[in-house]
Amino acid sequence: MEEKPKFKTVQEVVAANEGLPERYLQPLTGGHEDQPLNGPVPEMDIPSIDLSLLLSSSEGRQELSKLHSALSKWGVVQVMNHGITEAFLDKIYKLTKHFFALPTEEKQKYARDIGNVQGYGSDMILSDDQILDWIDRLFLTTYPEDQQHLKFWPEVPTGFRKTLHEYTMKQHAVIEQFFKGMARSLGLEDNVFLDMHGENARMYPPCPRPDMVIGAKPHGDGSDFTLLLPDKDVEGLQFLKDGKWYKAPIVPDTILINVGDLMEIMSNGIYKSPVHRVVTNSEKERISVATFCVPSPDKEIQPVEGLVSEARPRLYKTVKKYVELYFDSYQQGIRPIQAALI
Repeated sequence: MEEKPKFKTVQEVVAANEGLPERYLQPLTGGHEDQPLNGPVPEMDIPSIDLSLLLSSSEGRQELSKLHSALSKWGVVQVMNHGITEAFLDKIYKLTKHFFALPTEEKQKYARDIGNVQGYGSDMILSDDQILDWIDRLFLTTYPEDQQHLKFWPEVPTGFRKTLHEYTMKQHAVIEQFFKGMARSLGLEDNVFLDMHGENARMYPPCPRPDMVIGAKPHGDGSDFTLLLPDKDVEGLQFLKDGKWYKAPIVPDTILINVGDLMEIMSNGIYKSPVHRVVTNSEKERISVATFCVPSPDKEIQPVEGLVSEARPRLYKTVKKYVELYFDSYQQGIRPIQAALI
C-alpha cells in the first residue's frame, strides 16, 4: 500500500483554531502593492459567446469575431448556450460542496499518495521555504477512462461518481466546439487544435487573514484551455492585465473558459494564457470546479504552421510532456512557458 502524505489540509488548519501558520503568508512584493489582496478591483469587460452559434454558417461570424477579440485581449471568455442545463451545473456544484463538507476522516479515504497529484489534499510541498496556497483540492483525471484512478473518486456523497462521469461526457461537445471555434477564429482548419482533457475540483475554505493569504497563487494554466464553474455567490477569481488585477464577472448559466499555456504556444502567441489568482474570503468558503483540457502526453505541441510567417515569426519551441513540468513549476511560483520562448 502506498504511503499517504502527512499533511494538514486547510480545513484542518481552520478547525484547529490555532491561528494562521506562517507558511501561508504571502510576501508583500510582486509589483502590485497598489492592489492589496483584500482590496477592491475593477471587473473584467469580457463578452459572453453563444456556443450554439459559434460554428453556424449564417450567424457564426459575429461570435467568432467576439471570441477572437476576447481571447487576444484577455485570454478569457464566458460561454453561454453550451448545451449543459443550469440544473445539472448546479448539481455538480452542490455535490462538490457536499464532499468538502464531509468529516475529515471520510475525505482522507481519497487522500493523494506522496508524489501523486491525483486525489484529495492541499499543496504538494516541494521545499522547506515554499509558501502554500490557502486551498484544498480534489484532483481527478476523468478522461480518457483508462487513466481514471477510481480509488480517488468519492463514493460519498451518493451520486458523485455517476454525476462526474456524466459531466465529463457532456463537456466533450463543449470542448470540441470551442476548439473548432478557436481554430476558425484564427482562419485555420476546424480540427487543428482538437485534443483530450482531465478535471479538477477545488475549494477555498474560510480564511482568517485575506490581506496576507491567497487561495491560488498567480499563475497561468498548463492546459490547452480550462473550463471553470466558479462559485456563484463568492467572488475571488482575478486576472492580470497590463499590470492590474481585474475580477472575473459572475454570470449565471455560463462556463468561464481561459486560454492555457499550450494554446498560447499553438496560436503562436496570438491568444495569451492569462495570469490569474484566487483571493480568499474571511467569512465564506469558495467552491469552484475546473476542467483542464490537456493534450495526450506523447503529443508534441508547437505553433500551428498557418500562424507562422515572415510578418509573425515563430515565437515558441516545440514542447512535450509540458503538464509534468508545469506541476513542479507551479508550486515554485515559476511560469514554465517562459522556458518555451525562442
